[in-house]
Amino acid sequence: MSKVKELPGEALVTAVRSPSIANSSRAYVERVRGGDMGALPAVLGLVVLCTAFAVARPSFLTAINFANLFTQGAAVTVIAMGLVFVLLLGEIDLSAGFTSGVCAAVLAVTLTNMGLPWYVSVAAAILSGVVIGTALGTLVAKVGIPSFVVTLAAFLAFQGLALVLVDEGTNISINDPVIRAVAQKNLPPALGWALYAVCVAGYAGVQLTRARRRARRGLVSEPLSLIAARGGALAVIAGLAVYVLNLERSFNPQLTSLTGVPIVVPVILGLLLAWTFVLRRTAFGRHIYAVGGSAEAARRAGIAVDRIKITAFVICSSMAAVGGVIAASRASSVDPNTGGSSVLLYAVGAAVIGGTSLFGGKGRVLDAVLGGAVIAVIDNGMGLMQYGASVKYLVTGFVLLLAAGVDALARKRAAAAGLR
Repeated sequence: MSKVKELPGEALVTAVRSPSIANSSRAYVERVRGGDMGALPAVLGLVVLCTAFAVARPSFLTAINFANLFTQGAAVTVIAMGLVFVLLLGEIDLSAGFTSGVCAAVLAVTLTNMGLPWYVSVAAAILSGVVIGTALGTLVAKVGIPSFVVTLAAFLAFQGLALVLVDEGTNISINDPVIRAVAQKNLPPALGWALYAVCVAGYAGVQLTRARRRARRGLVSEPLSLIAARGGALAVIAGLAVYVLNLERSFNPQLTSLTGVPIVVPVILGLLLAWTFVLRRTAFGRHIYAVGGSAEAARRAGIAVDRIKITAFVICSSMAAVGGVIAASRASSVDPNTGGSSVLLYAVGAAVIGGTSLFGGKGRVLDAVLGGAVIAVIDNGMGLMQYGASVKYLVTGFVLLLAAGVDALARKRAAAAGLR
């Protein structure tokens, strides 16, 4: 009996007809070969970078450095989450870095200079982001000015606005204990384990619920063995992370104890879950992908393209405001350089390195977290190896160029395979 040669893409059909780990793996390999690489490059990059830095500097693997990675990359990661929405449309926001600086300045002025409560100051900072995003989105969607030009102009203007807000260069201290705790304090160890249990149980519950719903509708879902394998991997990795973070990190425990998961971690997790739900489970999220795939086709399908674009810029600037609050918390102050320097480049790099396409229509909020981890590892590892800023920029730029190249090649392969 002659064996029929399997055609390209047939692995996907086989996996649908007969769900199993083996068939699902074959389908995944087919998707990667067809150009849909997802987060694979970012994950492989993290593994390679962490291994290299661990070999070169054993201190990279210490508990205190592991905790530092979260606080170092938090602000950039949050800003990158917002940029994902704009990049999904095929647009760009070059002002996101200084938007975070302006919003941080609003926080500092209202909190320190005006003496308002911390929650009022945070609300004012986020509201400033909403106003900025509305203005940028309106100029792009309604007036028709390219986003590159609009946000480049805002990039320059916001530097001047930040100087005005901080009185031409004054450093404004942040002394409020609640704001400082966001990036400087940790959860009690027991609360860290509780967070771990909730996350693992929540992930398992969501996966099982989705599988049951598909089964009730007569659709083929992922095999339970694959769901269990993913849940087990998450439980092991997250468990090790919580265990390490709960170790004593203080050099003088008798004077000051330093244990627990940084508070900024559940903040990022909460934002990740919320925006992932918006993109994957709401009509707005589906419209974002539709507009990014083809704005004209989306318009003909009845989607309010202008409103989608304006909302995406509002989300981007609002998340930049949250990133500014985190940056102010970590530095315990705000000055004209807050949000400047390499913040924007790192944030855009985080989104692209994580797997979000610069051409629009492809990406997830999780990409910002993975890319932010890559950026944080590079910055942290290079610092431990005592390399200067020049080497950090060279390496980060090379990684960003590599990620953009992988994205471009993946799109060509997808187009050749008829997947786009």
